[in-house]
Amino acid sequence: MSTLSSQHLLEIEDLSVENIDHILSTAHSLMEINMRTIKKLPTLRGRTVVNLFLEPSTRTRTSFEIAAKRLSADTINISGSTSATVKGESLVDTAQTLDALGCDIAIIRHRFAGAAHTLTQNMRASVINGGDGCHQHPTQALLDLFTMREHFGRLKGLHVGIVGDIAHSRVAGSLLPALRLMGATSTVVAPPTLLPARVDLLGATVSYDLDALLPKLDVLYMLRIQQERQARAPLPSLREYTMLFGVGRRRLGLLSPHAIIMHPGPVNRGVELSSAALATAKNLRLDQVSAGVAVRMALMYLMVGGEKKNAAA
Repeated sequence: MSTLSSQHLLEIEDLSVENIDHILSTAHSLMEINMRTIKKLPTLRGRTVVNLFLEPSTRTRTSFEIAAKRLSADTINISGSTSATVKGESLVDTAQTLDALGCDIAIIRHRFAGAAHTLTQNMRASVINGGDGCHQHPTQALLDLFTMREHFGRLKGLHVGIVGDIAHSRVAGSLLPALRLMGATSTVVAPPTLLPARVDLLGATVSYDLDALLPKLDVLYMLRIQQERQARAPLPSLREYTMLFGVGRRRLGLLSPHAIIMHPGPVNRGVELSSAALATAKNLRLDQVSAGVAVRMALMYLMVGGEKKNAAA
């Protein structure tokens, strides 16, 4: 029983406005489960969910695992160091092996863009992109939308400023089109070396003056420098970056009283956000972590909840 536009979620463009609204509303109803003493539903009992994380992850992998277990699915975690890829097995062969084992949902994180699409061509399971290279991270965008909507009660009309390494960020690659789709306005702030060539295609305007932008924002969304995805250093130093684009006590004072701060994690403490900016009540990064479980529960429920496909009559 799938109520989504597609069997898979490879990029945010796979979803319509109605799909996103339905996922966020379902996640809202599932948040209550995470408050219970016994955090369990039988929805995916008998289903198998594979977390194929061939790139390091803490929040996303753990969030998917907890979400699957709270829906009573059997979960299998495969990391880069424990998969046959270290022996030279191709991603195609890995996908075909998982398909033969009969998994129902496969979540993949990979350093190369397009890896999730490769899985869809070689297995029958529903595939969720858990982050592929510098391309997209659609479930992060969904949990970010959820966090904003829970706080403001709406998405349409919000002004979101995304600050940091836009060029290498799969978070920005998903969040910017998602915000445009849901009627929000986006402005990106970064040095020219950390901007993509056509950021306008993602639905955002560009500013180089963080101080002037801060009072106009509803949401300040900070990104870390993606040093692991950069061929060469795009900045003279992290100290200079922090002076120009980091948020500390002074810039906290420039935000409007109702504005919130978000960050997908992990945070480079003292670089993009100071300890004061992390400690303020405006900072909802831990709300984002909690939202991730509910949103991923909702997504898996809507993808494969109900009767098994092709079940015998």
